[in-house]
Amino acid sequence: MKLNEYLSNRLKEILTEGKWVLGTNFKEQIVNLNWKQATQKVEDYNTIADLTFHIDYYLDGMIKVFKGGTLDIRDKFSFDSPPITSEQDWKNLVNKFCFDSEEFIELVYKMSDKEIMSDFVDKQYGTYYRNIDVMIEHTYYHLGQILLLKKRIK
Repeated sequence: MKLNEYLSNRLKEILTEGKWVLGTNFKEQIVNLNWKQATQKVEDYNTIADLTFHIDYYLDGMIKVFKGGTLDIRDKFSFDSPPITSEQDWKNLVNKFCFDSEEFIELVYKMSDKEIMSDFVDKQYGTYYRNIDVMIEHTYYHLGQILLLKKRIK
């Protein structure tokens, strides 16, 4: 199996289709929530809406780089989500997350092994491979939080 297939399959597993590792995926956990559940605060933890925005922020930023753009994302802004004050606001975020997830997976799938192993923007940021792998790990971390938050909300 080529690197692009391996990585795109791992991304599908965590973002949109999988059930192998956790029995679920990020999309499955957010698509049927209503905006009140998604924004419900549990103690001082981030809300599910905050975590969804956070992961999508990185997907969106990496997509721009994959398409030849500049690296504009910064950790300090990754939780600066616009307020979710209606069902439509929440659905818009879910739809953006789903669209960006699919686009990210497709862009990774279209990459050659040489591109995957090349520097991501600058040598200091590691390779595309490392950044894609970190995106997978990062998403698993926050999906675990979402699963725990959903248990507390219900």
